[in-house]
Amino acid sequence: MKINKKEIIRFFIYFIPFLILIIVWMGFGDRGFIHLYSMEKERQEYIGRIKKLEEENQRLWAEIDRLRNDKEYIEELARKKLGLLKENEVIFRFRKKEDSVNQGD
Repeated sequence: MKINKKEIIRFFIYFIPFLILIIVWMGFGDRGFIHLYSMEKERQEYIGRIKKLEEENQRLWAEIDRLRNDKEYIEELARKKLGLLKENEVIFRFRKKEDSVNQGD
């Protein structure tokens, strides 16, 4: 069986466009490589967000535990956030040097 050049050329004329279509479909199709790459990038972003949320969750649980069990921590928070004082305690507030220099002008 002898294959002539015309049959080979005819085969490539039909095969090459078909091959090109398959490559384009694999690269740019709905489930192609570009879509796969973008989905992996989005997945990595979600993994990062989940990790940050888990760390925040752990921090909040530790805060809750301290609020439930550590009376000194509650006192510290009350002093800082609410400005509460102990009995017979006085707070002294001093001006910064920058403020006193600006007022002297």
